[in-house]
Amino acid sequence: MTVGAPLLRLTNVSKTYVGTNALLNISLDVEAGKVLCLLGDNGAGKSTLIKILSGVHAPTAGTIEVNGEPVRFSSPRDASAYGIATVHQFGGTFPLMSVGRSFFVGAEPTKRWGPLRRFDKKLASEIAIREMQSLGITGVTDGRRLVGSLSGGERQALAIARGVYFGASVLILDEPTAALGVKEATHVLRIIMQARQKGIAVVFVTHNVLHAISVGDHFAVLIRGEKADDFRKGERTREQVTDLMAGGEAMAALEAELAEMQAQAHHDTT
Repeated sequence: MTVGAPLLRLTNVSKTYVGTNALLNISLDVEAGKVLCLLGDNGAGKSTLIKILSGVHAPTAGTIEVNGEPVRFSSPRDASAYGIATVHQFGGTFPLMSVGRSFFVGAEPTKRWGPLRRFDKKLASEIAIREMQSLGITGVTDGRRLVGSLSGGERQALAIARGVYFGASVLILDEPTAALGVKEATHVLRIIMQARQKGIAVVFVTHNVLHAISVGDHFAVLIRGEKADDFRKGERTREQVTDLMAGGEAMAALEAELAEMQAQAHHDTT
């Protein structure tokens, strides 16, 4: 471990698919107790970057470091072993499983039953509910409840609580507020701030500028696979970031063209 190094560092990371550059020379630092907001519209390269960070895909070029040490992930299990947990848009949970079973899937607590060991439903339920309530989700009180009956925000909380419980030092949240109403989205943003207070590094992937500015410390904007901007809290206005994501110069050119067309139409009618 290198003293003072960020928890996670990407240097000139690129990903090419059959001659197409999905990502090109992306460099990012993910710091403990900070929220890095990864912004970009559809097709910006956010999903590809998440897959690289979570071990689904390997980069074509560039390096990844964890605590200052170069690493290479061959699978999501490798990324998880380095403390990287990814929560996808709908929580990555299992609708037909109970809350307790979903919380511990792949790492089930067991108890002895004669010569055999069996899943400890009671313990799993108690821990899952306790961890969710620690994040402010007080409406879920029964670990036997099916995950499919939870709201979108509750599913997000379940997945985030699981990552924190199993020792994640980096939480990657993929569009966690995209499908939520205002009240639930606000609660997820509070959970992100709680994770930050615990010293966890959060990568908040979103196209919602307002949500990002509400909780973010560090921001990176992706456009067509390249990093278009990189800034800290307070260095850009919401309007500047929105304009950049919308294509800034292209929008300005379109507005000028429309104004010229309107002026010409007015001239033709006079």
